Amino acid sequence: MPRTIYLLLVLLLPAVASAHGPSRQKITREITINAPATEVWAAISDFCSIETWHPAVVACEGPGGSEPGATRILTIGEENGPQLHEELQKFDAEKMMLKYKISKTDNAVMPVTTYSAFMTVTANEDGTSTLQWRGGFYRAYPNNNPPAELNDEAAVTAVTGVYEAGLAGIKALVEN
Repeated sequence: MPRTIYLLLVLLLPAVASAHGPSRQKITREITINAPATEVWAAISDFCSIETWHPAVVACEGPGGSEPGATRILTIGEENGPQLHEELQKFDAEKMMLKYKISKTDNAVMPVTTYSAFMTVTANEDGTSTLQWRGGFYRAYPNNNPPAELNDEAAVTAVTGVYEAGLAGIKALVEN
């Protein structure tokens, strides 16, 4: 009898392992900016300032300011384009850090779910600063065998593109 149970477990283990669904993805990107940390923080600390430095964001509506619980609606790509709804979860001016989450997304733009991210500015000894943007998320398709546009690779590619374009935009804004 114990042999039968062992054999059954060995045969079922691959099926159970592949049936767990998506795994949490994590992305971290950072950039050195030739400006004091206070200037970089000033550029990102207004929760809706993203429209001034991110090339994909054409408009930001955000009546809540930069207090936890504030929300913003980002219009992506063009006027009347797809929208992302985000909520500010943490804001610490002294640590130059903010955390936000996506509360509603268009999967054609950001094929993710349960997304949250941190942006942190750190002063460097040489007078420059480092801006780090890191986030965690799941792909938009919760089941096994997702379509290509909703799989882990698509989610990682989308978030990586958002971070790299945004960091470059902040760098260009602050350094010029």
